[in-house]
Amino acid sequence: MTIVAQWSSVTKRYRGVTAVEGVSLGLEAGQVTALVGHNGAGKTTLIKLLLGLIRPTEGSVRISGIDPAGNRGAEARRAIGFLPESVAFHGAMTGSELMAFHARLKGESCRGNAALLERVGIAHAANRRVATYSKGMRQRLGIAQALIGAPRLLLFDEPTSGLDPASRSDVYRMIDALRIGGATVLVCTHALAEVQDRVDRAAIMHRGHLLAAGTLTDLRRGTAAEARIRVRVRPSAAEQVLAGLPLGVRCAERDDASLALEVAAGAKMPVLRALAQAGELVEDVETSAPGLQEIYDGLVGATGEPA
Repeated sequence: MTIVAQWSSVTKRYRGVTAVEGVSLGLEAGQVTALVGHNGAGKTTLIKLLLGLIRPTEGSVRISGIDPAGNRGAEARRAIGFLPESVAFHGAMTGSELMAFHARLKGESCRGNAALLERVGIAHAANRRVATYSKGMRQRLGIAQALIGAPRLLLFDEPTSGLDPASRSDVYRMIDALRIGGATVLVCTHALAEVQDRVDRAAIMHRGHLLAAGTLTDLRRGTAAEARIRVRVRPSAAEQVLAGLPLGVRCAERDDASLALEVAAGAKMPVLRALAQAGELVEDVETSAPGLQEIYDGLVGATGEPA
């Protein structure tokens, strides 16, 4: 396992206000990691630290062993492609002109720009002014400029914000292609349900603290988030089926023909056995593991603080 970027016991304070505190997190090579949490959780501060835009009050930040805010910071930052949350491009420039501008800023050749625009699906608009681009096209252009110079570490801050569902899917397809190509990607987002099946790992932030990090399976093991079991029963059999279930099962929804149950992860199998013993009273059973939103809610709830 190779760690491309690392925050080690990082705390950042602004005039006495703590933005992040005691955060230790590593980004593994060739993986997509989601940095999730609601607004104000500290996600953008962690990105700024990685970009070398600010220094930690305590702790250290490293990219391949280099301090991005230190003497060799320029070397570290050359390995990074960054898509900010709010993409603000000069509307009077064409897509090609803007790519050339960013290539010069990065000290890179413009030779690969046309291929990058083709890669993100807007080569047909290369000579149009950016002011005529849709939100989705501007986001694609933002991804293209982040790819200039073939960086191996990509930081995407809210990459699907304001996009329609089709454009959101396109963005994640591009991110998946980058992972397949060997890039390390950090996706900063508050869209928990959207990102959960599209990343290798997730790190959950809340009010400046890292609550947990790992694969979705790891996170499920470490939280009290409940599994959901939806049961279709014979008409008017719901009460009888409920009566045969173990203690501790919560019925979230019910009607004459169905039950929606919530159970602790460790109690799922006894419930399924009880449903099997109900015989013909039960017509169908569907189970679903807790998603990233439920995991987040469980972790935040354990802190005793409001979301």
